[in-house]
Amino acid sequence: MKDKINTIAFDADDTLWINEPYFQEAEKQFCELLKNYLSPDLVSQELFTTEMKNLHLYGYGVKGFVLCMIETANRISNHTVSLKRIDEIIAIGHDLLQKPVELMKGVTETLDQLKGKYKLIVATKGDLLDQERKLKKSGLQGYFHHIEIMSDKKTTDYQKLLHHLDCKPKNFLMLGNSVKSDIIPVLALGAYAAHIPYEVTWTHEQHEQTVKNDNFVALKCIDSILQYL
Repeated sequence: MKDKINTIAFDADDTLWINEPYFQEAEKQFCELLKNYLSPDLVSQELFTTEMKNLHLYGYGVKGFVLCMIETANRISNHTVSLKRIDEIIAIGHDLLQKPVELMKGVTETLDQLKGKYKLIVATKGDLLDQERKLKKSGLQGYFHHIEIMSDKKTTDYQKLLHHLDCKPKNFLMLGNSVKSDIIPVLALGAYAAHIPYEVTWTHEQHEQTVKNDNFVALKCIDSILQYL
């Protein structure tokens, strides 16, 4: 890897900055609002079912999450949920869109070491406006040559990204916390991928199988990548 890589891409949420704990807290608030209809565990299951049903329509991010909460509330209440509850659900979404941006440990130090030596980019999913907000608040914009807000992270999406960057797979390295989105599709192209685990992962992004590939690196933290470059 050391002599091949010229372009390094970083996932954003839960790789550069904290994200999933905010969503989990929002989900707890939502379940509390609907406790008179179902137990929190069942409300959570119903919400996930709604999210998976609508993922191809809404994509990833806060706005789709809010729409799914409203739809779930209507369904489990048999369309009797009050407008006050709907307003409270929308407020949960507004709060999510205004969360502070807290960088993960070692991010700035790692980017300082890599800047000028590699073409650095962000490749992440989510709401365009929200991700732009977080990137601006993070103070990291100056490190990156290119920002790509992706609707999904399948192999074909990475192919398009590499074509846009005029980068061959053998010269590309992706770092991220999701094996499903940041690792498997990249390895399928013959590129390099490094997994940085995070303490919490959205159910949809969980991947239990062990990755076995010569182009794969398992890291403990983001700055561990420096020893491979």
